[in-house]
Amino acid sequence: MKFDMNKHESVIIVGAGLSGLRIASLLTAQGIPCTILEARDRIGGRVLSHEVAGRPDLGRFDLGPTWFWPRYERSITKLVKELGLKTFEQYNEGLMLTERSRQTPPQQHVLPEGAIERSLRFVGGVQSLIDAVSATLPSDTIRMNTRVTAIRQEANGKITLETDGQGESFRASAVIITLPPRIVVQNISFWPELPPNLKASMISKPTWMAAQAKAVAVYERPFWREKGLSGFVSSWAGPLQEIHDASPDSGAGALFGFFGLPAKSRRELGEENVLRLVVEQLTRLFGPSAENLGALLYKDWSSDPDTAADEDTEPLQYYPEYGPLADIESWGMKIIFAGTETAFEQGGHLEGSLRSAERAASEIVKLV
Repeated sequence: MKFDMNKHESVIIVGAGLSGLRIASLLTAQGIPCTILEARDRIGGRVLSHEVAGRPDLGRFDLGPTWFWPRYERSITKLVKELGLKTFEQYNEGLMLTERSRQTPPQQHVLPEGAIERSLRFVGGVQSLIDAVSATLPSDTIRMNTRVTAIRQEANGKITLETDGQGESFRASAVIITLPPRIVVQNISFWPELPPNLKASMISKPTWMAAQAKAVAVYERPFWREKGLSGFVSSWAGPLQEIHDASPDSGAGALFGFFGLPAKSRRELGEENVLRLVVEQLTRLFGPSAENLGALLYKDWSSDPDTAADEDTEPLQYYPEYGPLADIESWGMKIIFAGTETAFEQGGHLEGSLRSAERAASEIVKLV
């Protein structure tokens, strides 16, 4: 099915995360007009790189995705090269620690060569990738603070999107939704309604990172390296179950960790108590120097309403089965679902976001 586009009816992309921005970049390069509607007051979605307040010299630290793996993630590797972005290798030199309980000292381990797959990080954090993709777009492409609440297909086949706030509406020749599928079901109404099979397929896709929280402890220098430690820790004691070196490519030091503590437990404890436990754990593992923090950054994605739906509170027990949604043809191919949860491969990763963007842009190009 072909469709006509004019200056009043561009392709509308819902969400200015990596998928949405990349789709817009690909369409713009093809001369296809598009507009991105973003509910947040920032771009990037689950990409979030923060500086320490008053200390930009320490660098930016990722509270969302951190790495990519060049050996088998071809789309992001190619894009990084095209954009001329600077990367550096994740630090893994030295001993790994394991922590069985809070009462026993951590054990040190020498990991066999090649035990950890080589991964790369971005100079300036993953936000550098977001900013670089955004810079390829015309300045008026992105409308922030614009939350889509309803999508309606008219009798003539055109699509109208309703938004909150000023009640502004947008006409579209086609719509690409890049939000997590569960967020779409929870927050956007459709007319005609989405078929039951499609809604069930959307609800079955757990939102990547949605039950997780991340803490980053920032120091003046990576002191653990002086002790021959890599910063890599596996813990059964918590609250962090997995810790890695998060230091920038030079200068400051940092450690980040993923929580084993469920979202409900984090809420009951409160942020202050959660972070106190984090500092206690880092001190157990790395010694008194770990108490001399420059900053402690924290993001609980489970409490972010633009990320986590009601079904996302429980931590993932297995790697989800991501991929295209079922029964998407019901809207005559004028609505396309993208985003990392819909990727054929590498769902949940930055790579999955890019591959889904490439697929969605390709589908639009075929319709023009």
